[in-house]
Amino acid sequence: MTRPSRPTALVTGGNRGIGRAIAAGLTATGCAVTIGARDAEAGRKAAAEIGCGFLPLDLADPESYFTAMTGAGGFDILVNNAGILSGASLLSPKSDFDDAMQVMVSAPLDLIRLNLPHWRETGWGRIVNLSSDWGSFGHGLAGPGAYGVAKAALNALTKALPRDLPAGVKVNAMCPGWVRTRMGGEGANRSPEEGADTAIWLALLPEDGPTGGFFRDRQPFDW
Repeated sequence: MTRPSRPTALVTGGNRGIGRAIAAGLTATGCAVTIGARDAEAGRKAAAEIGCGFLPLDLADPESYFTAMTGAGGFDILVNNAGILSGASLLSPKSDFDDAMQVMVSAPLDLIRLNLPHWRETGWGRIVNLSSDWGSFGHGLAGPGAYGVAKAALNALTKALPRDLPAGVKVNAMCPGWVRTRMGGEGANRSPEEGADTAIWLALLPEDGPTGGFFRDRQPFDW
């Protein structure tokens, strides 16, 4: 199945940072983009500035995104960008393990499941999972708190999903690098636009493009 002439796309956490840059980049290619954000005011403001749609999504609250996705009717492209980061030790009572796994693993899988009817009907789809070198065993599984563990689990999900997805639907993960965002800090060496480039490329892969891979700067990256 060939790509729709104007693919629809959902970018979670799209009101700021890398997600916003991905949304703006996909909009510039002609996609009909919707950004998801838990802060409705910030989401609507960002959507107006980008020139795209907005969907209230709180990935920590399954009822929120189940209702929103059911009403939206499905998207051609799903970019699972939203994430959380905490410095609390995994062994601390204040560990964010449960929240990190919900937002960065369980919710992305739920969104994929909720979007399946659309992909089965159209025969074309792209899933981009925003990961990190902190989620890479090859790069030391670093980072504070549960962040790296959740990203490693997201990578595993990316590797396993091709066997179950409908034909014509591709899923890949990517590492944006160290990006100047609220999470990455002002000292980071990449702009949000630089961090977004590989995600945009993966969202629009041709029929002979890869699936089940992990990429950085459009090149394969160590799991």
